[in-house]
Parts: sequence; structure tokens; C-alpha cells
Amino acid sequence: MTETPVLRVADITKTYHLNTSVLARITRKDDKQSSLHALDGVDLQLNKGEILALVGESGSGKSTLAKILVGSATPTSGELDYHGEPMPLHRNKDASRRIQMVFQDPYSSLNPRISIGSMLKELLVLHNIVPKSEVRAESIRLLNLVGLEEDALQAYPSQFSGGQRQRIAIARALAVRPDILIADEPVSALDVSVQATILELFATLQRDLGLSILFVAHNLAVVQHLSQRVAVMYLGRIVEVAETEELFRNPRHPYTRALIDSIPRMSAESVNEEFFLDGEPPSPFNIPAGCRFNPRCPYASDACRTTDPALETVAPQHESACIRASELDTLALTIKPRRTGNTAA
Repeated sequence: MTETPVLRVADITKTYHLNTSVLARITRKDDKQSSLHALDGVDLQLNKGEILALVGESGSGKSTLAKILVGSATPTSGELDYHGEPMPLHRNKDASRRIQMVFQDPYSSLNPRISIGSMLKELLVLHNIVPKSEVRAESIRLLNLVGLEEDALQAYPSQFSGGQRQRIAIARALAVRPDILIADEPVSALDVSVQATILELFATLQRDLGLSILFVAHNLAVVQHLSQRVAVMYLGRIVEVAETEELFRNPRHPYTRALIDSIPRMSAESVNEEFFLDGEPPSPFNIPAGCRFNPRCPYASDACRTTDPALETVAPQHESACIRASELDTLALTIKPRRTGNTAA
């Protein structure tokens, strides 16, 4: 029997309707340009004790989905289940603590006016995590979990480096004993020399605490050795999901291939050395007909411009939203994309 995922979203959409002037509404021929489709039918599940990477270019909808999962934004439509039960739109204190977020910029996510000890104490007392007599000991334990010492309790966020502040942000998220961490680009604002230590910290916490982690990133190289599975997102949709090793060995969507090929390498080895992304992603105000990737895809056929593909199983534990998924290896040998625009991020 398949284990129930700890978190599941089904057909999640998020549309933002822009406030426009009366003149703009009168002169506009249609209403498409006044609605931004940030998410357009997202299906995804996070399994118990795994690190699932959510990867895609800036503007693909990753952060919007993260905010919906943590409860700071509500979907326009769709379902969100937690351990098989519907998650309410308006979460109470207990439901809120179950899913915690680690943000991209640790400094802006921490209150500069209160000490680290006061910040942790406030959470521990508010959620009745431990008796008041044990708050200091629990705060020290949390700091030790993320590689910091007791003397950090009296300090303020401005007294730490970027990597140390991110460790503090992780400790704060762990303070309420969540089941799930949503890590929204948690290393992109850090020096490259620090990123590896924070990635290793996430791996250690997942292993030691049994956490389920959704790790949001724009670079596949960041998550290659961290995640058990990868979901690739493009223009508000999940276009490919697979176990990490399988995805890197056998990508079944052209967009995934381009992301993998954009990873800097010491050698020329790649899935397809000459695969480049052409131009910028289309505007979410005006999503292309058919496959939303077709304007940038060198393998697009007439059918790709009229058929909007759904995620379908192409191999065990491997799904792709590409009608030519089974042909990609052959197409890569016969069609050589040329660089005519910007490459993938």
C-alpha cells in the first residue's frame, strides 16, 4: 500500500487580477491582459522524510506555490491536503506550526530589534513547546542543531554573517517542531563558499529529525546532491517530476534538458552540449496556446502549438508534460538548436 504523502496539492491555481483604470478597461478589447496566472493547475506531492526540489527560472511560480503551502497566500482554486486531510484556508495556531518556511534573505526575515534568545523564547512560549523553565535549554538545543553556540542567545541579527543568520532562521523555523520545511531559495543570497554548508545542514536535519523538505531553487546544480526527487516548474505548471538520479540521467522534457545543460562543468560532457534556451519566458499575462514551452523549444511541432500536455507517466516514478517525450533522444541527434537568445538561469 502506498504511503499517504505528508503534503499534496491538486490542480492548484493562483490568479492575480490587476486594478486598472476605467479608461484602460474601456479601451481594452479583452480581459486577458488584466489577469496574471501565477499558477495554472499545479499537481505535486511531498512524501514523508524526503527532500523534494522545486526548480525553475525566476517567474515560474515557485515562490507563489511556497506561500500557498505555508499559508501566507490562498489559492484561487484547487486542493491542498496535509497527511490526507484537507488543509483549511484559514489555519489555526496548531495547523500553522506544522509547515514552516525558511526565506531567501535571512536578514529581512529576522527582527533586528530583538535578540536571538528573545525571538526563540517568544515562539516556544506562544506554542507551548516546552515548560517555561526549559525555554533556555531548548533554545540552546535549537542553536546547537544548526551549528551555533549558546552565546548567540544574547546577540542580535546584525552581529552575524549571512550564513549564520540563515542558520538562525532555520533554528527559528524548527522551534515550533514542524513536520515540513518549505525552503524558498535559502542559499541564493549567500556566498558560494557558504552555500555548501547550508545545503549540508538541510541534509543533516532531514536525516536526523525525519523532516519533509520542499527545497525551492532556480538552479538544478544546487539540488543535485541534496534532493531525492525533483519537480521542474515552467510558467505556472509542473512540467517534469522524477527521482533526482533519473532526472539527470534521462530528462524527458526539453526545458529540463536545457536547465541541466546550463550547469557549468569542468568537462564538455552534457545531456546535449548544444541545447540552449531561446529568449525569455512568455509573459504570464499572455500564456501561449498549446504547450507553454513551445515558443522556446527547438523540437516544437504543429501539435505542440495546439495541444496543452498534461503530466503523464513516461517511466517508473517519472512524469513529463511533453507530447514528444519518447522522441527526445532521437530529436537531439537530428536537430541542433542554435544559440539565438539567453540561456537558462
